[in-house]
Amino acid sequence: MNRATSIVSLVLLAGLGMGATYFVQHTSAARIAAEQRLIDSHQLLDLLAPGSYDNQPLEQPLSLENTRLANSTLLGGYLASTAGQPSAVLLRSQTLGYAGSIDLLIAIDINGKLVGVKTLKQSETPGLGGKLAEWPNAWLQVFTGKSLTEPGDNGWALKKDQGQFDQIAGATITSRAVINATHDALRYFDEHRLSLIGSSAHE
Repeated sequence: MNRATSIVSLVLLAGLGMGATYFVQHTSAARIAAEQRLIDSHQLLDLLAPGSYDNQPLEQPLSLENTRLANSTLLGGYLASTAGQPSAVLLRSQTLGYAGSIDLLIAIDINGKLVGVKTLKQSETPGLGGKLAEWPNAWLQVFTGKSLTEPGDNGWALKKDQGQFDQIAGATITSRAVINATHDALRYFDEHRLSLIGSSAHE
């Protein structure tokens, strides 16, 4: 085999190798994306009770990117519905804790009551504010069923701030940040209810 033939063979082999690699990556990309959507779906939708929605909320995003609120920023949101009627809004919220940003998912039903609050990302002190990452989370479950009017503006604070909520032990700043972000989300929902869920929802 002469030198020219060897070079051509090497080029062909390299081309076949690159083509095979591209084919594998291309065919795997869709499967990987589908698996990631499933993971995201489980992480984002486990706040909602089974049977409380029949749509694909992640495919109905709300245009809320980087909406600045008093104590937090809305990064996005999703609409859950049943039989074409809105049933809940999920708001992705980011606030500043003790050690950095805290990303929350806050689910609110069409009547403005909290379905639940979940931590998506945080970097708080392990064993203190880092307890936010636990799921299910006993401290966050205290917010379920609360609303903008129950306990009312003054009640949305720590007991040490004359509010109605206990804090996570040793994590005053973290606790205050989550309470304020949740209160922000409820206010935003109340002020933008029509644009979030439309006029077809029951009163």
